[in-house]
Amino acid sequence: MHFLKYLGQLLYNLALKKTAVQSSTSGTVGTGGKAVDGNRDASYQRGSCTLTSEQSDPWWRVDLVNVYTIGTVMITNRDELGNRLDGAEIWIGNSTKISDPESNRCAVISHIPSGQAFYFPCNSVKGRYVTVFLPGSAKVLSLCEVEVYYGYPLPNVALKGEATQSSTLSVATASKAIDGRRNSFYSNGFCSHTAEDETNPWWRVDLQRSFTITAVKVTNRGDCCAERLDGAEIRIGNSLENNGNNNPRCASISHIKAGKTYTYRCDGGSMEGRFVNVFLPGQKKTLTLCEVEVYAAPAGRALSDWI
Repeated sequence: MHFLKYLGQLLYNLALKKTAVQSSTSGTVGTGGKAVDGNRDASYQRGSCTLTSEQSDPWWRVDLVNVYTIGTVMITNRDELGNRLDGAEIWIGNSTKISDPESNRCAVISHIPSGQAFYFPCNSVKGRYVTVFLPGSAKVLSLCEVEVYYGYPLPNVALKGEATQSSTLSVATASKAIDGRRNSFYSNGFCSHTAEDETNPWWRVDLQRSFTITAVKVTNRGDCCAERLDGAEIRIGNSLENNGNNNPRCASISHIKAGKTYTYRCDGGSMEGRFVNVFLPGQKKTLTLCEVEVYAAPAGRALSDWI
């Protein structure tokens, strides 16, 4: 299979925007569809998580419409009351009933830390329905996102990188943009921030080795000043000339709405490099990034060897 076609299948979330139902709904906000809306925001208060009533054996289920060979399910847990999900089970099958003998249990969720997203390999189980089942009495099931993939999606290699930036305001260090959290409110302490009114500010992550990079995701600040990021450039390469800002341009950021995460795919499908920069050209500029994710496979290795 052609590399990019194969890659596109791996990265495609089969559950996105599909029909999802659950055993009950507490209130009017936490409906089943909130777990397949493409938003990993882990705050129930911001309206992107499901919530059942307290009951025995609550469940949530998504209909993928077609039968797929499923390699991985990824679940994002709430940022509070995270222990509620402990002991939940992921089931895959062609029946809406997990008691069906043809249904397979993919995984048992021992624990997902609050606000985090965890992968659960399913060993190529075939099925149309993916169910999250929480056995027991007086249980509440809440899910902030459920993603379903053919195989392991490429990892976010920025999480293991080292970040730096042209200047730092207070404690908003460069590493805040690779802490694995898309929390977009600056006051919560999870965003990077350069000094205000700087000329050509930049931010850079060193991935420690060269990768074949297929996508960069950037989360903008949510509480104010989203327009500050307008016109920024994503640059990728192996050179530190001009702090890495002279490396080839992967994409330009015209605008990211406040608090949103946009995905940028480099022209030509992929680029190779060790350094990923976000460069903001101009005078009196301020660069704030709430998360930068870099999805890639090691350069020079077949994708099938890495997945």
